[in-house]
Amino acid sequence: HPVEALHGDLGMLAKGDVVIALSASGETEEILQLLATIKRLQLPLIAITCDENAGVGRTPSPANAHAAEKQSTLGSAADVSLTCSVTEEACTLGLAPTASTTAMLALGDALAVALSHKKGFKEEDFANLHPGGKLGKRLARVEALMHSGDAIPRVSAQTKMPDVIYEMSRKKLGVTAVVDGDSLLGIISDGDLRRLLEKRGKDALDLTAGECMTRNPRTISRQEFAATALAIMEERKITSLVVVDDNRNLEGIVHLHDLWGTEMV
Repeated sequence: HPVEALHGDLGMLAKGDVVIALSASGETEEILQLLATIKRLQLPLIAITCDENAGVGRTPSPANAHAAEKQSTLGSAADVSLTCSVTEEACTLGLAPTASTTAMLALGDALAVALSHKKGFKEEDFANLHPGGKLGKRLARVEALMHSGDAIPRVSAQTKMPDVIYEMSRKKLGVTAVVDGDSLLGIISDGDLRRLLEKRGKDALDLTAGECMTRNPRTISRQEFAATALAIMEERKITSLVVVDDNRNLEGIVHLHDLWGTEMV
C-alpha cells in the first residue's frame, strides 16, 4: 500500500525490482509522492490506470503529443503505461472504481502469466514456492508420501510363499517387492496371490517368490509428483507403485491410500 511505502516499506525495494503502480485516476496523491524515490532508485515503473490515452514510453512523439497532455501524472511518469479504461463503472453512482478494478485484476493476472511463461516457470517451481493448501498437496512429491525403510515389504527370490504372504500381511500394503539386496527383481501383489491360488491351489505354497513374481513392474522415481503416481495407478488399475532410484534399487512403495490425504482422489 502506498501509505505504508511512505512510512518505511520502500526499504523492501532493491535493484532489479520493477514497480507496478495501480491508480484508476492516475492522480492518487500517495502514489505520486513515491515517484521521486522510485526514479532515484532507478527502478522501472509500470502504471496501470484508466487513462484513455495510455501508451508505452514517457517521451511522446510529436504525433501523439496532444494525447500525452491528457494523460495522468502517473501514466506520464511511467516507463510503461497500461490502461484499464472502462466505458462505465458498475457503481450505480458512477463514482467508485468497480468495473475498472476488476479489469486491473485481469490485467495483473495476464502480466503474471506472461512473465511466468517467459521465465519458463514450471510445476517444480510452483511446488517449491507453494507447499501449502490443496495446490501444494497436489504437487507433493512421491518421496513425501512413500513408505520407506522397515515399512517396505520385501522378500528375496528364494523366499517361500507362506513367508511372502506373512510379509505382505504384516506390512499391510497389499504388495511386496522381490529384491536381490536392494536391487528390484519384481513384485507380488494381492491380485497375483489370488490368481496363483486359483490356478495352483495349495501347491502354490511350495513355490518361491522368484517363481511367482511379476518381473519388470511399473516403477516411479521419488522426485515425481504425487499426481503422476496417481495417474499411473489409474491407468494401470493398480493400488501400489514401487519407488526406485536410477539403478532400480528399491527406495520405497507408495500406495493409493497415501494419495487420498492429498485430496486428489
